[in-house]
Amino acid sequence: MKRTLFWLQCGGCGGDTWSMFNIESPNLPELFKSLDIEILWHPTISVKNRADQSQLLEDVLSGRQQLDFLCIEGAIIRGPRGTGLYDLANGKPKKDLVAALTRQAQYVIAVGTCASFGGFGADGEIEATGMQFLKWDKGGFVGESFQSKSGLPVINLPGCPCHYDIIGGTLSQLVSDAPLDLTEHQSPMEWYNIMVHQGCTRNEYHEYRVEDKGFGEKGCMFFHLGCHGPLAHGPCNKLLWHRRSSKTRVGVPCFGCTRPDFPQPYPFFETRNIEGIPLELPEGINRAHYMAYKGMAAAAAPRRLKTRKTGI
Repeated sequence: MKRTLFWLQCGGCGGDTWSMFNIESPNLPELFKSLDIEILWHPTISVKNRADQSQLLEDVLSGRQQLDFLCIEGAIIRGPRGTGLYDLANGKPKKDLVAALTRQAQYVIAVGTCASFGGFGADGEIEATGMQFLKWDKGGFVGESFQSKSGLPVINLPGCPCHYDIIGGTLSQLVSDAPLDLTEHQSPMEWYNIMVHQGCTRNEYHEYRVEDKGFGEKGCMFFHLGCHGPLAHGPCNKLLWHRRSSKTRVGVPCFGCTRPDFPQPYPFFETRNIEGIPLELPEGINRAHYMAYKGMAAAAAPRRLKTRKTGI
């Protein structure tokens, strides 16, 4: 059975679109062909003129055109003062178009952190919000109780950008009518029920508290260089970019881009800490126990870790 997809870009950079274009096994055209998905509209690849686009929207909003997947990229802009006039579509607030489309869609998918949680404009005058969350708080644009025609809430695929395999995998799972288990932040458990820390090639350094205090060393970047790996849910060390790398594998700290509070209001390359212990600890960790454990672990660190050579 043919499915349809409408991709609407709101307040964002377009990075999730360019991530999606990297789908490679199968590639993007082959994926949509195999899933029997027709792209009704995508701002980058669609070639409809203004008249045809207007007719398409009229057909979708009236229900004459079936809409299975509504993919929202970028935050919903509500400013100034709730009018939405900072982001227009055909001279009208785009937020109104989003609201109308969500009523017609079988599934609503928020692609990327901005669409999921608000992202860069969530604290500013543009009054940005995610589709069903505003940072950590459920509600967002469509409201806490919203469900699409499928009975599911908005499906959040956070990441800056979202990994292309998550986009393709989510569509594949929905087309096959397989159960889609979601986390408390409405993200597929398949990819978001793990921490970025899991699979990190620097895990042994973390366990023995062998700390990286400057870029180019081999050590854990959690204690001094702002790494969010033990704090952020995401598959970054499970689904490697282009099947070969991740931030931590090349010596760059995880920025926590899948977290509802991304981007953080403090420096990215600096860990806030008290006496060398990060202010924010992994889930379920007791601070006193953590301090004692890490002190003993550092003392017991193998010599081969302590005498590591610099260089990635």
